Amino acid sequence: MTSAALQDPLASGAPRCARREGFLPFAPPLIGEEEIAEVVATLRSDWITTGPKVASFEAEFRVAVSAPGALALNSCTAALHTALAVSRVAPGDEVITTPLTFAATANVIEHVGARPVLVDVEPDTLTIDATLIAAAITPRTRAIIPVHYAGHPADLDPIRELARGHRLLVLEDAAHALPATYRGRKIGSGPNPAAFSFYATKNITTAEGGMLTADADFLARARILSLHGLSRDAATRYEAGGHWSYEILAPGFKYNMTDIQGALGLWQLRKLHRLQARRREVVAAYQAAFAGDEALELPVERPWVEHAWHLYVLRIRPEVLRVGRDRFIEELTARNIGTSVHFIPIHLHPFYRDKYGYRAADFPVAFESFQRMISLPLNPRLSDQDVASVIEAVRDVVRTYRR
Repeated sequence: MTSAALQDPLASGAPRCARREGFLPFAPPLIGEEEIAEVVATLRSDWITTGPKVASFEAEFRVAVSAPGALALNSCTAALHTALAVSRVAPGDEVITTPLTFAATANVIEHVGARPVLVDVEPDTLTIDATLIAAAITPRTRAIIPVHYAGHPADLDPIRELARGHRLLVLEDAAHALPATYRGRKIGSGPNPAAFSFYATKNITTAEGGMLTADADFLARARILSLHGLSRDAATRYEAGGHWSYEILAPGFKYNMTDIQGALGLWQLRKLHRLQARRREVVAAYQAAFAGDEALELPVERPWVEHAWHLYVLRIRPEVLRVGRDRFIEELTARNIGTSVHFIPIHLHPFYRDKYGYRAADFPVAFESFQRMISLPLNPRLSDQDVASVIEAVRDVVRTYRR
């Protein structure tokens, strides 16, 4: 990993149509010797499930995002589901969210028996359009789940104002949003719940895992639900002086994080600043290389946010090119560049389409953007030459298929 300024691949004399040697994976993790040593030490210890490493990870994460409290779980999905359950969102209720998200955001609403109500996204940030939310609120609405898409925070102020006026829960899907800020405040720093992801591709990883931030009272209830509804967890029961007895206070879930994951997360979190610095270098290189090309629509960063840059989502303009998104991806693959698409909108999936009778055009911004989007490699393992390879491959496809 280098901090040197990235060079324009053409200015540096690279061949205009050079094919990269070896495939560049889309988003491999960056695991160092510190993480490996911490995990090995945990494996050699007396405790490998939820225990002291998880407690340390929760404490350091709380400080890192200035949160009132933090609860480590086995996924962001678990954090979202637990938060809805703690808030007693139930059958017959409605929860407003965005169609442009991973299915887990909508799935957890179904898990509690509620109905997901979709609201289209903003054309530039691709986060939920706050100006459309009011029209979607009904007497059955109980919550709003804004998604901080690709790491760009949703416009939270008008969302919170609507929520206050209608007494609604705001549950932030912050799976992409570590360490984003909104108007000077870190995502996760508010009293309302926010759910983070540490999946293998995320800005920090515990392989699988998540974190729920919220105020102390909310997290106290969430902690009980997250582990079978137990009154005392295993670490408390089995420590010196502990007692074997426990009570089931609610029919909870099996959502706890292990100390093996917590050990990995501790060092990933401690490296977050350096990992983010490299992400921003890569983004700056992409933005400089693609700026001004009418065939490409670049991602944005509004002046009042700090983007977490989990994803770099490029949108092609078919009116300028002779190929669509799918062929563009195939051409990048042929040049040994791994990509992805984030996301297939919720209303296009058969379960949601058939259950609620959605048509593709019901959410035109999300649908139209989906048809044009490509996520380019963005991770701190990328070398300068890797980034140059991505830039040249994109430029070459554009040159080859420009109308």
